[in-house]
Amino acid sequence: MDRALAWAEVDISYPPEAEAYRRGVRRFLSEHLPAGWRGLGGLSPDEVPGFVAWWRETLRDHGFLAVSWPAEYGGGGLGPLEEVVLAEELTRAGVPGGGPNDSFGIQMVGNTILTCGTEQQRRHFLPRIVSGEDRWCQGYSEPDAGSDLANLSCRAVRDGDEWVIDGQKIWTSAAHLANWMFLLVRTDPGAPKHRGITFLLVPMGQPGVEVRPIRMITGQSEFNEVFFTGARTALGNVVGEVNGGWAVAMTLLGFERGQAAATLPLRFRAELDRLLALAAERGATGDPVTRQRLAQCYSQVEIMRYLGYRALTSFLRGSRPGPEGSIFKLYWSEYHRRVTELAMDILGLDGLAPTGRWPTSAFQTDDPGAPNSTASWAGTFLNARAGTIYAGTSQVQRNILGEMVLGLPREPRADTGPWDASRRARPA
Repeated sequence: MDRALAWAEVDISYPPEAEAYRRGVRRFLSEHLPAGWRGLGGLSPDEVPGFVAWWRETLRDHGFLAVSWPAEYGGGGLGPLEEVVLAEELTRAGVPGGGPNDSFGIQMVGNTILTCGTEQQRRHFLPRIVSGEDRWCQGYSEPDAGSDLANLSCRAVRDGDEWVIDGQKIWTSAAHLANWMFLLVRTDPGAPKHRGITFLLVPMGQPGVEVRPIRMITGQSEFNEVFFTGARTALGNVVGEVNGGWAVAMTLLGFERGQAAATLPLRFRAELDRLLALAAERGATGDPVTRQRLAQCYSQVEIMRYLGYRALTSFLRGSRPGPEGSIFKLYWSEYHRRVTELAMDILGLDGLAPTGRWPTSAFQTDDPGAPNSTASWAGTFLNARAGTIYAGTSQVQRNILGEMVLGLPREPRADTGPWDASRRARPA
């Protein structure tokens, strides 16, 4: 009950020191953004990569990357409150909080190494993440272990002072650009499936690692499948305990969803404002059903904002990421599917022959300041389909909430014994 009450309390105020930091961030933005800046969406797709690379260097050089990490690891030496304020202000300005790999490097594996890693791992990897020398990808899902992640079969066997890895991973974002992967492998096939998994850090540029692109419905190839055939990594590249990787993996998933609580409500509100303008331009606001759907979207974005405040309140009080993070992930991904469906309904037949600027990313909203082109909405509509799948499907989020937050009975399982590759450990 105490945990539930603590989770329910929401504090949306900021102390004076946070507002002072906010003013400093705004000064930095006014001094370094180009004149007339209206958001990343105001650039052509060809201009975006160069700007983002320059912007990441600028953030790094002024101490605005990994601001809550200790200075000895390359961070800013500040606290989580400053991290939240910075994320808010960068999102409002229409600029990213780093480069395209920083969600994997800083937000996910970096925070996980900081929390669960050894001192040697922190001193080696964290400064290299901040500098951009190391670029990361995530090795979780497999062809037979997506929603049922603990059913993974990619294995690692100890050979002297190394681990030897064999198996396959799929839906690996940006693997073609990464030189390191954080990887879940099975190291004890005789243990129950959640207890025989280890979290490894693996170099990508070696014999025995093959990356193959996957063409997505948008035409892009940001996803990949990765094959390991006798690939190796050092024995000391285990994060956490051997066969204790499941807890580390869940910690990382909590970090993956954490910063979204500060930034996504702002991005979705900007996107909704753009949709309201589109509806007015096309005369759709005269239809009472469309008005009702727009009003519903507005209500949902406001609810999302307070869900974000609730998650941030827990985060700022020092709570480690937990299963409650599934509330926010489930909510925003299902909302985005609905709001982009509404956008396509407003576009009507024009949405079948999209023209104009396409989104530059396959994830979440289009760039801030993007024009109301049919291509922008069509691309975002297609991207939103994936939002209810990646980082845990909506059904998985509902199961987590039911079992781990609400305390409902677990679903019947046929896989409570040792992991068995022959039966793939599927529920009955």
